[in-house]
Amino acid sequence: MKPTLLFAVFLFLGVQIQAQLQSPEEFLGYKIGEQFSRHADVVDYFDHVAKNSPLVQYHTYGKTNERRPLIYAIISSEENLKNLEEIRKNHLGNTGIAKTETKAEKAIVWLSYNVHGNEASSTEAAIKTLYELITQKQDYLQNTVIIMDPSVNPDGRDRYVNWYNQVKAEPYSPLQAAAEHHEPWPGGRPNHYLFDLNRDWAWATQVETQQRLKIYNRWMPHIHVDFHEQGINDPYYFAPAAEPFHEIITPFQKDFQTEIGKNHAKYFDEEGWLFFTKERFDLLYPSYGDTYPTYMGAIGMTYEQAGHGRAGLGINTDEAYELTLKDRVAHHHTTGLSTIEIASKNTQALNSEFKKYFNNEDLEYKSYAVKGNPDKIASLKKLLDRHEITYKKANSENIRGFNYSEAKKGNLKADENTLVISTQQPKGKMVNVLFEPTTRLSDSLTYDITAWSLPYAYGLEAIAATRTIETKVSSEVSEIKNTAKPLGAGYISKWNAIQDAQFLAELLKEGIKVRFTEAAFSIEDKKFDRGSLIITKSDNKAHTDFDNTLIKIANKHQRDLVAANTSFAGSGPDFGSPKMKLINAPKVAILKGEGVSSLNYGEIWHFFEQNLNYPLTSINTNYFKSIDLAQFDVLILPEANYNSILNENTLKQVKDWVSNGGKLIAMGRAVGFFAANKDFNLKHNKPTSKDTTKVESLIPYAERERETIKSMITGSIIKTKLDKTHPMAFGYNDTYFSLKLSNSSYKFLENGYNVGYIQQPEIIAGFAGSSAVKNLENSLVFGEERMGSGSIIYMVDNPLFRAFWENGKLFFANSVFFVNNNKFRL
Repeated sequence: MKPTLLFAVFLFLGVQIQAQLQSPEEFLGYKIGEQFSRHADVVDYFDHVAKNSPLVQYHTYGKTNERRPLIYAIISSEENLKNLEEIRKNHLGNTGIAKTETKAEKAIVWLSYNVHGNEASSTEAAIKTLYELITQKQDYLQNTVIIMDPSVNPDGRDRYVNWYNQVKAEPYSPLQAAAEHHEPWPGGRPNHYLFDLNRDWAWATQVETQQRLKIYNRWMPHIHVDFHEQGINDPYYFAPAAEPFHEIITPFQKDFQTEIGKNHAKYFDEEGWLFFTKERFDLLYPSYGDTYPTYMGAIGMTYEQAGHGRAGLGINTDEAYELTLKDRVAHHHTTGLSTIEIASKNTQALNSEFKKYFNNEDLEYKSYAVKGNPDKIASLKKLLDRHEITYKKANSENIRGFNYSEAKKGNLKADENTLVISTQQPKGKMVNVLFEPTTRLSDSLTYDITAWSLPYAYGLEAIAATRTIETKVSSEVSEIKNTAKPLGAGYISKWNAIQDAQFLAELLKEGIKVRFTEAAFSIEDKKFDRGSLIITKSDNKAHTDFDNTLIKIANKHQRDLVAANTSFAGSGPDFGSPKMKLINAPKVAILKGEGVSSLNYGEIWHFFEQNLNYPLTSINTNYFKSIDLAQFDVLILPEANYNSILNENTLKQVKDWVSNGGKLIAMGRAVGFFAANKDFNLKHNKPTSKDTTKVESLIPYAERERETIKSMITGSIIKTKLDKTHPMAFGYNDTYFSLKLSNSSYKFLENGYNVGYIQQPEIIAGFAGSSAVKNLENSLVFGEERMGSGSIIYMVDNPLFRAFWENGKLFFANSVFFVNNNKFRL
């Protein structure tokens, strides 16, 4: 075949392929903006485009909890797609992650849509943007590679879309009062476990995040955009972001945001669309879809379109105009293309500045050293592995620097488990952000928590060193293989990490009876602390294969069983002592539904199913009053305003149930309900300062918001004292670093147990207003109040916050399994 004829054949085939490509309207059967597309339809269309366009590759990167596919497309020129792996490696060469001699010349742009399921216009915009890129904007693709994730949160999106398609009027109603503008609980914003995926990037507790990070780490884009929606009366927000900016963000990152924003403004001004910049959305908290990429060297940005779950296909705003889905799609579509346009015009600057970002020589702290419980170290290593951050073992015995426990300069005596995380690695700036003892604030008005340092979150001793700590390659942890069967009494297992609670949970589900000790003891010269688990042969005579089942479960959970040949203690209580409490396998229930914080409910639900793997029964608030609570041992009240949920009759039922041996766990705002009720011992800590109403009334209008922060606490770490002799604190030392999320303050229990408490507040990291700090003097953090033969457990601070505060999880396990566990089901 002659070359000219061969070319003609290829040209003909190319035309045929393009002819088979359908527009979104042709494929879906409606114009974008006329309907909300189900996730399955979005997946099918992206697959269709990839099969019929040489400019698109289609991939799946995992599945959600509800088994929906997580997908992404790579869009670029034909030549670029043919050389994609070479482009990727050349790009990673700028970070130091890959070793290459070839210069990177392409811009990598990642567009993430619909991380909040009910902010659903962005996925529709993704479909439109995909089609226009390959049919009208091919010139952008010559020097850019675009990675497009059309729905980060498919479970939340379908929850919203399916509900809306069921209830909307035909034609839709723009009236705010219409049912289609009022989502039922829990709404479409969160994922299956009701987590906010836009706050999970750094902590990676959710399957969507864990799977997405694998792809993100392969690409490390120059630009990352997270498409969102906000209230119906706020037009459109785009970068530049608001203060505070984390100090590690470079001038180029700030300036390039502004350049992109100005380009957006040009298009918005041409259309007469309103927008705002530099307000609300700061760049500090590291777990957002704009900050996480920023700390990984990208230009990370949030775009916020008016609408949210209220807007539907169209809604009347308070400013007397109708906001339609078509409008919202057009705005997101425009900023998406504008972003790619600026990237394509600035590939050289993006590559050169990106490379500079990964030079970490100027960082103050060169190394972070952490030591402590091996299980907690293992949990931290698991998180670092997800982010592909490297670590080694310490090769120095005495390490000097900033001591986290003492909040000042000091020493750390390294042991065989001491881990060193260096900032002199490609992702050193992210290491700095995650580990720095205190984050500096250029402005105390922030959008989220202001403290998150991982050594505090994981309950580890730590040093931040201004020099490079000598290290050695980490050796593999040897696998625990229990084999020994005692001649006599039974087995003993430690209790000081959430992994121990996972072990206990499976034992109880397998019908193995377990005790825990309320006092330290020793047997055969081995010492055991409070909370240690005792599994005796005498308690498990009815179990048909006790030894083998126990050893199998212990090996699965990597728990080291100590074989006890006698129950006679060298010191402390013997196995038969009343201080060796038999653990009831508790039946646990939790309230959900209207009025309950969906986020807090989700945290608890996730904890039971994904951390403990222990049964949890959810009860809806709309039928709670008809439930016989006698079938449960534990009832959990997530954050909520319980005035409307627990009326006089229902509250009486709850009190009677507690008095008869039930255990109630109240969290966060739920605690305030009991403090306001005269039948309970808990009371509010009220400010004692003189009346300042007259002074406050003279504060100028423009300064009122800033003045309010004096009484606010925005996620700060505070030193908390513990009564480690109480079962709720078993496994802890006498000090705990708590993440305080509000200014709520309660007096010490006069008739109860003050397990965690604050006397003179000591803020370790993060912002806390002066008035709020003062009001925390002599206040309760964790406590137990007895009522009859039952208990009410108060958790003022949330130990399960976003599932990332690892060191708090054992408090919750202790509360469920240990505290006042005085009943046993036969």
